[in-house]
Amino acid sequence: MTTHTDETTPPASAEYAPERPARLEWAKHAPEVYKAMVRLETAARKGLDHTLYELVKIRASQINHCAFCIDMHTKDALAAGESVERIVQLSAWDESRHFYTAKEIAALELTEAVTVLTDGFVPDEVYDNAAKHFEEAELAQVIAAITVINAWNRFGVTCRMAPGHYEPGQYK
Repeated sequence: MTTHTDETTPPASAEYAPERPARLEWAKHAPEVYKAMVRLETAARKGLDHTLYELVKIRASQINHCAFCIDMHTKDALAAGESVERIVQLSAWDESRHFYTAKEIAALELTEAVTVLTDGFVPDEVYDNAAKHFEEAELAQVIAAITVINAWNRFGVTCRMAPGHYEPGQYK
């Protein structure tokens, strides 16, 4: 029987599924698109609180099942001082509202509405709540940030980018 004391390290006898290779290194084959996305990312985050920005990126990535982006933005948030508890609760933020500010909740509601457009629109009450918490210029930036992470998620999921290799700040 193998024993271990470090709870973050699996026992040596554990067998994990093999890592799935990426389908396509899209940035290598579409470098101008990649550069444009980086410029868009830089523009979208201007003036936004870094914590709020990372929460939005993590939440959209969870909804879109983008493991690469969840890995990246969780690591960036932790490196910037975000608590493990708030990140862990993020997938159930609506049941864990007491971990977040009213402004963060408004941003998370908006993130979900913009990310999941199954009804074809962002509900008025979600938009109005966000508008109460953000000045118009900042709200425009939040909407841009949500839109940009959704675009990154589409690249990540479609090309099956593998999580687990990102180091905080690697692409900055």
